[in-house]
Amino acid sequence: MIKASIVGASGYAGGELLRLLLWHPEVEVVQVTSQRYAGKPVHALHPNLRGHTQLRFVGMERLKPVDLLFLALPHGEAQKQIDRFARLAHYIVDLSADFRLKSPDDYRRWYGKEHQAPQWLEKFVYGLPELYREQIKGARYVSGVGCNATATTLAVLPLFAAGVADVFRDMVVEVKVGSSEGGNSPSEASHHPERSHVIRSYAPVGHRHTAEVLQNLARFGQPPRVHLSVTAVELVRGALATAHVFTTEPMDEKSIRRIYREAYKDEPFVRIVAAKAGIHRMPEPKILAGSNHADVGFAVDEESGRVVAVAAIDNLMKGAAGTAVQCMNLMLGFEETLGLEFPGLHPI
Repeated sequence: MIKASIVGASGYAGGELLRLLLWHPEVEVVQVTSQRYAGKPVHALHPNLRGHTQLRFVGMERLKPVDLLFLALPHGEAQKQIDRFARLAHYIVDLSADFRLKSPDDYRRWYGKEHQAPQWLEKFVYGLPELYREQIKGARYVSGVGCNATATTLAVLPLFAAGVADVFRDMVVEVKVGSSEGGNSPSEASHHPERSHVIRSYAPVGHRHTAEVLQNLARFGQPPRVHLSVTAVELVRGALATAHVFTTEPMDEKSIRRIYREAYKDEPFVRIVAAKAGIHRMPEPKILAGSNHADVGFAVDEESGRVVAVAAIDNLMKGAAGTAVQCMNLMLGFEETLGLEFPGLHPI
């Protein structure tokens, strides 16, 4: 039984982590921190956990040494104290964007400021098992994943891994996201009368997760130019990425299906959803709520040589807490799916 603590457990991702870990057979959660809510019971922020834990939030200054620390702090905070965190735990999984990018120059470009612990960037493995599984196994430090980058990467990964994507043609991606992606801190944009019923393009250009997509695709050679737009829609959980990729030569639907099946045949959490009929013939975030699955599908425009690649995830699970637990399982030699078997709900 390993001992783990969650730093920054009052947010949505931290709450999902706690929910997963409380039912993980190999983990004991020792502490959960929140500076603002120190002393309050966990269920004050995560009412779904009422009666399932007696834990109370503590201040970060009271952290005790454990085997593994999950960091669920706002972006920019983990890098300020990473040396201290590393002294408190042998293993660290950081859910923020602080250690996702390998280059300090890329961090400066996409986040608009200098990284405060650049020497740590190379120590962290990017936490997407479908692409970095072997590096995650046995690693001590694993970064989080951007939810939009995860959906985009999983949508197009088979095409680039098979070498059929034309890297000299631009790749255009539209990601539609639910309100929980903005976190639990109230803002003008999240105020219910302003957020409800919207279809709001809040990042038509320059979204930071573009950097992760480029970094991931660079594993297969020169990546294409990636144009990523993000739109807020009437949804709490979920992200749906729709990517337009041109192939190097015309390909039919049967060939593309073979490529996707080969790429994901051994992946425990990736399901191919590309049926010819029915209302659920393409990926949908709604049916993935609470699940660590990623549903991936595609449609082929043979005339133009374009593949429309689609991926749906729960942004708080496969895009955050679920993948973090999946990485922990790999790091510590547990069964990769342990504690993550919940399939989602339908209807919801």
